[in-house]
Amino acid sequence: MIASIPDHRAQDKAAILIEALPWLSRFHGKTVVIKYGGNAMINEELRTRFAESVVFLYYAGLRPVVVHGGGPQISAHLDRLGLESTFTAGLRVTTPETMDVVRMVLMGQVNREIVGLINRHGPFAVGMSGEDAHLFTAERKHAVVNGEQVDIGQVGEIVDVQPGAVQCLISDGRIPVVSGIARSDEGVYNVNADTAAAALAVGLDAAKLIMLTDVEGLYADYPDNTELISRLTVGELEELLPRLSSGMVPKMEACLTAVRGGVPQAHIIDGRVPHSMLLEVFTNQGVGTMVVDEIREAAELGAPTDIYQDQEENQ
Repeated sequence: MIASIPDHRAQDKAAILIEALPWLSRFHGKTVVIKYGGNAMINEELRTRFAESVVFLYYAGLRPVVVHGGGPQISAHLDRLGLESTFTAGLRVTTPETMDVVRMVLMGQVNREIVGLINRHGPFAVGMSGEDAHLFTAERKHAVVNGEQVDIGQVGEIVDVQPGAVQCLISDGRIPVVSGIARSDEGVYNVNADTAAAALAVGLDAAKLIMLTDVEGLYADYPDNTELISRLTVGELEELLPRLSSGMVPKMEACLTAVRGGVPQAHIIDGRVPHSMLLEVFTNQGVGTMVVDEIREAAELGAPTDIYQDQEENQ
């Protein structure tokens, strides 16, 4: 008796699953830090798909860690309280009164919502602040306007990461969900979620940093050229950085920090596309823009690194 052949749709699904096999093998047991923000955090459908993707990564054997911001939610709450949202050089001016709102919204609202969405699928997610167990320690950050430093209040730059509490949660089979708040000797600071995600990825020796954004990735010369750059080395990104738009600079600087700190790959992907994380991790083509250290990548693939070293010496 000859078995019937499944229809093409079923065969296509099987082919997709097989395509994921080498990536499942490569990243099994590895930590992946995901920076969650933008429209993926606001749109209800995308919020649901995001949680599904995180749980899929977990069941596929990866160890996801979520780091989130909450700019739109903070601004909305400040508006309701009649407090003005002021920005300098792209950074929120954070007075003590504003910091109280930031802390309340990030941990009391946004963090709880993300944890709740993930935990619809099982008892996985645990929320924590960057100030818990001294996870993030920060120093006051100043904005630079016309070449001069400007005080912007309780805004911090992370100077130390103590990832022990996060590692314990991962070892216990949990999915940590971390807000971008940091401790300091002067109190607490509001920190950029992009830089917080990069710092935590380095601290956890993550295999990947994935940054969800509201664009497809990095363009060569936006807006004149909308050709997507699919892959960048550290050196190429360093050259491009001064020419990037202000909105992309923090994200690409975070990618640079992560890769310089030992994270093999950092990705900018479109959070407006449902399950874009899964397309990046488990397909041959991937999506968005990937930043790598070419020397480390060559070593991992077994290529001789002296070729790259000779090239650097000749430059």
